[in-house]
Amino acid sequence: MATILVVEDNPQNLKLAQLVLQRAGHAVLSADSGEAGLALAREQQPDLILMDVQMPGMDGLSATRLLKQNPLTAHVKVVALTALAMKGDAERILAAGCDAYLAKPYHYNDLISAVDRALG
Repeated sequence: MATILVVEDNPQNLKLAQLVLQRAGHAVLSADSGEAGLALAREQQPDLILMDVQMPGMDGLSATRLLKQNPLTAHVKVVALTALAMKGDAERILAAGCDAYLAKPYHYNDLISAVDRALG
């Protein structure tokens, strides 16, 4: 299947995503901050990144902007994972370079569907 990088600062959310994705047959990389996610994305070139939006330090939208500006990682699809569900948030997330977003909390079937859509 695909190699998916999950960038998530909440340990429970990270573990859940890892388990769901591994059970679906994907190889999973993980990072617990935007900075670590950037470094891992540049090094490993994943097929897809699931990016938490709200993280301390570098948030997911800042990390996504940097990924999309770098020729090494610009092609990598990014799905934002967000608890933000206010009017205008979707536009902000997509404007940062995310290819799609998934609202938290999500059901595991929603996660797999979002991954399948992003991978084409």
